[in-house]
Amino acid sequence: MDPKVWCLELNDGHFIPVLGFGTYALEEVPKSKALEDTKLGIDAGFRHIDCAHVYGNEKEVGLAIRSKIEDGTVKREDIFCNSKLWVTFLQPELVRPALEQSLKNLQLDYVDLYIIHYPTALKPGEELFPEDEHGKAIFDTVFEFQLTSDDMKVLDGLNRNLRYLPFH
Repeated sequence: MDPKVWCLELNDGHFIPVLGFGTYALEEVPKSKALEDTKLGIDAGFRHIDCAHVYGNEKEVGLAIRSKIEDGTVKREDIFCNSKLWVTFLQPELVRPALEQSLKNLQLDYVDLYIIHYPTALKPGEELFPEDEHGKAIFDTVFEFQLTSDDMKVLDGLNRNLRYLPFH
């Protein structure tokens, strides 16, 4: 069967597989499972690999993708890999460095889609879940969701599908 039957065509002519292999795992799960499971997912026919910085396993997922490319199971263009911009990196000047870090972790030159993880901005910085002295989340009270397609153009070449989607 033609794999494009199981895909949707995007407005730029690329295709996104309708079934995606999610790489999230609970903290208790060893990171090595992401490597093993992603390889198994690709072997089972998954071509859409869903990643995120906050999952903490992009290196292992990237190793799995690289391994399956090197052993001839797939080519890079067969894989639709997306990642997500974490909510502490929503300031426009933090977007590109965050994507570049994900690409480094994934050992990829580009992702096929880069989306905002969810529509809540937390205090900018490296701490993924910033909290105050009472254990409450510290929100970014200055940030407003006003990223425009012009802001996203700084990512040109690092992600295939350049469009502004406020949330997924």
